[in-house]
Amino acid sequence: MNDTIRWLAMQQLLDSALPIGSFSHSFGLETMVQEGRMDRSDQLYRYVSAMLLQSWASSDAMVIRAVYRDAPEQAWEKLFAAERLVHCQRIASETRIGVEKIGRRLLQLAAAIHPQLDWAPVASAVKEGRCHGSHPLAHGYACWLLGVSEEQAIQGYLYTCIVTCINSALRLMPIGQTEGQSLIARLAPLTGQAMETALSLEPEEAHSNMPLAELAMIRHERLYSRLFMS
Repeated sequence: MNDTIRWLAMQQLLDSALPIGSFSHSFGLETMVQEGRMDRSDQLYRYVSAMLLQSWASSDAMVIRAVYRDAPEQAWEKLFAAERLVHCQRIASETRIGVEKIGRRLLQLAAAIHPQLDWAPVASAVKEGRCHGSHPLAHGYACWLLGVSEEQAIQGYLYTCIVTCINSALRLMPIGQTEGQSLIARLAPLTGQAMETALSLEPEEAHSNMPLAELAMIRHERLYSRLFMS
């Protein structure tokens, strides 16, 4: 692939309409809205900013970093150990299951779209239970196979997290499409700062610092009514 085709192929994987099930998961946001902790766009902006800088960049992005470090050396077990470290830090069972479902669907879809690429190392590991096939692993591996740079892969993943969260909020909060797009535009520049954080860490240094969000994810399964799976 030339650079233009690589970039366009990555854009397809970042499309919010990609049928991988991410629209079914709020990852705790629904709990916060029902409990009255989130009902204004300024609160949503602060929440997504915190998740971006304190969780997605320092935790999920570490799996992508591990892909770009370990896949060229075919150090698959080292890669899967890094994914396991990040995945086990997800306290809520709903969240772990959701991230796995999204990742495995992404792997299946990407393999169907690009059958000429070698998906076997990760696909077989998922089937054998040697890795979780989580969303950041699937995204990172797909980007690596497509020849996308590590920096673009990380920024793309962070942007996807922002868009997914805002799209969930559109169904939960009294904000419209225009306000949602405005929030995405304001949040997108923060991916640069978040990427700097990610690149300053090694995969084994993965950590998250969002305890209230984790508690919301845990409480989600006990909500009286639920629109989202997590």
